[in-house]
Amino acid sequence: MTGKKVVLFSTSSCPWCSRVKNYLRQNKVRVKEIRVDRDPEAAKDLVKMTGQMSVPVLLIGRAKVVGFDKEKIDRLLGLRRK
Repeated sequence: MTGKKVVLFSTSSCPWCSRVKNYLRQNKVRVKEIRVDRDPEAAKDLVKMTGQMSVPVLLIGRAKVVGFDKEKIDRLLGLRRK
């Protein structure tokens, strides 16, 4: 759907992370998921990037989306709202 690299920082117990993953899947967006609860180095990287340890965080190209912000995700990926 998009040529932009999409990376999702998540945890296994985060309901909003599941919603983001499902939304991306429904829109046929390929995403690399990094589970910060299983990868301490990735958790450190997330804090360096955002200044906090909250998920979900999506990287879409060079843009960051903290939380499940459908409008911003749609805009960055060029998705049309139905």
